[in-house]
Formats: sequence, structure tokens, C-alpha cells
Amino acid sequence: QVQLVESGGGLVQAGGSLRLSCLASGRAFSNYVMGWFRQAPGKEREFVGSITWSGGSSYSADSVKGRFTISRDNAKNTVYLQMNSLKPEDTAVYYCAARSSGVTLWRYWGQGTQVTVSS
Repeated sequence: QVQLVESGGGLVQAGGSLRLSCLASGRAFSNYVMGWFRQAPGKEREFVGSITWSGGSSYSADSVKGRFTISRDNAKNTVYLQMNSLKPEDTAVYYCAARSSGVTLWRYWGQGTQVTVSS
């Protein structure tokens, strides 16, 4: 079992920055691929990006490339989402998730943290 707790959300003006954290507890954090998703009101959950145990990263949404950076600290069981140059359309609940390497199903989810970007 892996438990995930996000933190760091809040209200920020457009152009500002936030860093989200996801603390994992449970077994073998370093064995999991960690991902970030977001869900805006009235929209489906969107994959933001992921990071492998070794630190390799990938991003899905073109809208976040060059602005968002994912990193992880396996010693602290924590994954981060650094968000810069935030836009009002980045407003969403952001979720941390974990899956085993080689598996496509995101098995573990955090409760989410709200990010609101004002114009």
C-alpha cells in the first residue's frame, strides 16, 4: 500500500509560481512511477506529467511544457511539481498518483490540492 498526501496548493496571481509536494508513505516509494494529474471544474482529469524512479521525466500537456517541472527526492519519499508562469487556465485540483513500473494503471491517488490562479 502507498498513501499519498499533496500539499502546497493555494491562490496565486497569473504569472506567479507554486510548488506542490506529494509525500508518499508505505513501501518502496522508489519503485513507483509518480505522476501529477489535474482536474478543472466541469472537465475530465488531465495527465500533467510523470517521473520514473531514476528521475527521468515526461510531460503530457503541451500547455505545461516549459512552465512545469517534476522532480522527486526518493530519500524524502516526496515528488514535487514546480509550476511557473501560472495562467488562469491552470486552475484545477491537482492530484498525485503512483503506479508500478511497467503497469499503465495508476493505482494510488492522493486527495488532491486546489490551485487557483487569478487573472
